Amino acid sequence: MEKFFQLKERGTNVKTEVLSGTVSFLTMAYILAINPLILSATGMDAGSVFTATALASAFATIMMAIYSNMPFVLSAGMGLNAYFSYTVVIGMGYSFQQALSAIFVEGLIFIFLSLTNVREAVFNAIPPVLKIAISVGIGLFISFIGLQNSHIVIDGVTLVKLYSFKESIANGMFQSEGITVILALIGLLITAFLLIKNINGAVLFGIIVTWGLGMICQAVGWYIPNPEKGFFSLFPNGIVSMPASIEPTFMQVDFSSLLSFEFFTILASFLIIDFFDTLGTIMGCATKANLLDENGKLPKVKQVLLTDAVGTTVGSLLGTSTITTFVESSAGIAEGGKTGLTALTAGCLFLLALFFSPVFLAIPAFATAPALIMVGFLMMQQVAKINWTDDILTAIPAYITIFSMAFMYSISEGICFGVISYTILHVFSGKAKDVTPLMYILTVLFILKYIFL
Repeated sequence: MEKFFQLKERGTNVKTEVLSGTVSFLTMAYILAINPLILSATGMDAGSVFTATALASAFATIMMAIYSNMPFVLSAGMGLNAYFSYTVVIGMGYSFQQALSAIFVEGLIFIFLSLTNVREAVFNAIPPVLKIAISVGIGLFISFIGLQNSHIVIDGVTLVKLYSFKESIANGMFQSEGITVILALIGLLITAFLLIKNINGAVLFGIIVTWGLGMICQAVGWYIPNPEKGFFSLFPNGIVSMPASIEPTFMQVDFSSLLSFEFFTILASFLIIDFFDTLGTIMGCATKANLLDENGKLPKVKQVLLTDAVGTTVGSLLGTSTITTFVESSAGIAEGGKTGLTALTAGCLFLLALFFSPVFLAIPAFATAPALIMVGFLMMQQVAKINWTDDILTAIPAYITIFSMAFMYSISEGICFGVISYTILHVFSGKAKDVTPLMYILTVLFILKYIFL
């Protein structure tokens, strides 16, 4: 392991890497429950989608470990799966087989772009200050995800608002929803305390302790499951289960609409969202893990991007939406994961999930939410590397990148607005020569994206 994963060279060890991989998996295990729910709205078999999601995630993550030796974990991207189901299939009337063909073609295009160094060139063209800003922006973004998943923050007349315990008591939801919000807040304090005490595995222990407190609350009657409202039993309904057949979704791609203009617009949307979400996640996580070299480049970035592309292609054939690098990889990185052994651990856990799905699917969102929020804190630490006072010309685009990711709820939008503002402000300030040609090309493409897509 030392020779293959270069553990000592990167300042880590087997225990840290395995622990980090476990944390990454636990913070994203929800995808095994959510993805079948979303894709089954198209008529796809939910059991088959579960199996396809687990297999595709395991394949791509293990490939990431062996081929690139990076700690990134992959699965079916949230947002992209919703676009697949509710826009392409339900909204536009395509069959899920035709939508899978768009995912397949997207993967092939990404494989070509990765082999020809186009994606690598884009990665390297992003200025170092924006890479730092992307890491910070992802920290706020993932914190917001945690706040939403735990219902600490909910929809309101001001777009978002703090959860109201008074309202939950009035509408009879306190013993299902309200108590989980309290548990999430307690879990947040527990995780923070463990981090302050520098306990190894603080994030993982925070998840387990919070879940355990939830089971105690259910056992004594303080928490009452309400499946109709999305609040299920916190106890697994079993331990071992056989995976569902993958036959209903396996090799179901349909290319009958491949040459239509509408198909091209769908493909373009998948490409743009996935392209920059992936780049942003890799930049942010690599920055946090100190994997970038002195020039701000990521060693083996081609292997990382090619793995992501191959994962998307294989996933479409198995029967799931776009496979992409997950922002929750930052949870494992925050625990100290720096090599492919972190990814290998998570990939193996995806395979185990096929046979122990009752256990993994019972992990509640309120237990993993504190982990995401505290990981956001750890990624926010990168903000100190931005020169906020002496180099305002680069600090302002960095600021725009950060708030765009959090407030527009999109990693790709943060990159787009960061690049556009960086280029335009440099031109207006008489520093046009400091901007690389590829940054100008990206700026034009992003502006055209907002005009035509």
